[in-house]
Amino acid sequence: MKYYKSTLALFAVALTSFARPCAAADFPIHDGDRVVLLGDSITEQRLYTTVIEAYTLARFPQWKLTFRNIGWGGDTAQGGLGRAARDMLPLKPTFVTIDFGMNDHGYRAYDEGIYKNYIDKQTQLVALLKTNGARVALVTPQPIEDKRPDPDKDVRNESLRKMSDGLREIAGKEKVLFSDQFDPYMAVMLKARQADPAVLIGGGDAVHPGPVGHTIMGWAILKSLGAPAAVSSAELTATGKLVAATGCQISPPKVDAGVMTFTRKDEALPMPVNPQAETVTKLIPLLADLSRYELKVTGLTAPKYQLLIDDKPAAVFTSQELAQGCNLTLSAGPITEQARQLWTTVVEKNNLFFQRWREVQLYGPPEWVKSPAFEGVREKELGRLDAQIAQLETKINALRQPLPHTFVLKPAAP
Repeated sequence: MKYYKSTLALFAVALTSFARPCAAADFPIHDGDRVVLLGDSITEQRLYTTVIEAYTLARFPQWKLTFRNIGWGGDTAQGGLGRAARDMLPLKPTFVTIDFGMNDHGYRAYDEGIYKNYIDKQTQLVALLKTNGARVALVTPQPIEDKRPDPDKDVRNESLRKMSDGLREIAGKEKVLFSDQFDPYMAVMLKARQADPAVLIGGGDAVHPGPVGHTIMGWAILKSLGAPAAVSSAELTATGKLVAATGCQISPPKVDAGVMTFTRKDEALPMPVNPQAETVTKLIPLLADLSRYELKVTGLTAPKYQLLIDDKPAAVFTSQELAQGCNLTLSAGPITEQARQLWTTVVEKNNLFFQRWREVQLYGPPEWVKSPAFEGVREKELGRLDAQIAQLETKINALRQPLPHTFVLKPAAP
């Protein structure tokens, strides 16, 4: 039980540290970056990586950014090193996340030889990337989640824990970033098992989480990388006085017969959340940690108020909730919908890049098509797909831009 208690303590410490606001300067992804996400089949799922990408695109809409996922099913640190010249370096990355370990440990108890090979290959990957001018974040694997009340006692997770500790040592020696998702994910699992010893939080299978599990992964990685929590906030009084506005512009509010109207123009969008994973907010403080899109109104007298945005019903809050401040990330009507469209378009782009890379760029044609008649066919198809990817990225850049919206707050029916 010692590890169980210490992990829950870590979860409490993590929540406390996550509450600290972070500035953009703390975030390691920068304007102009070409971000490459390297890993195994869990990376290839294009889920936690999309959490990272969509968050960054929405939070920094003026930055020029590209993201490329080159996860490969069954891969290891050794395999990633072996295919780096083919898959990674041609992309000219400036920032790379490396998430290996699940296949490296062979789904078995700790083995010293396996561990040493893993550490050696990760160290070589870091050296290669640094030589080529890329910044690096070493990401631990997430724990395996079988249907058992004590996942921390699973010998495979004990092995992954030691490999994660080894990554931390490499990061310290090589002066690169270290991102631990193992401990936060394990802590969430253990906390959930206090209520139900057989509960599975991640979805998917024991090794490959579903959307909820990947959102937990993305949350843990982003927070460990210093992702800013604040999107924007506005505080007003019931009489229409603007008390404070951070990260947004608020037009002079108008109040007529208890109905308040104002225009809000934000500097960034709230975090896009995978529509299949919104229940994750019951497990982790996702919005408080990564998407504080806030509205606070004090002095209201009616029991409940309806928020309309651009004449569309968005949410209903009590006067007490509004006085304390409400996070509108998932309840901002057309603003939330814009973030969801951004998520969907990023997914479409990533799927198309995967098709381009795996089905065309790496396609090995059979002998019967190796004739002059097929000369240039691959290049033509690559060009067509590159044009489609460019179109989607233009659409993504448009969807990232915040728009002005009219907010109306009025008393709601009891």
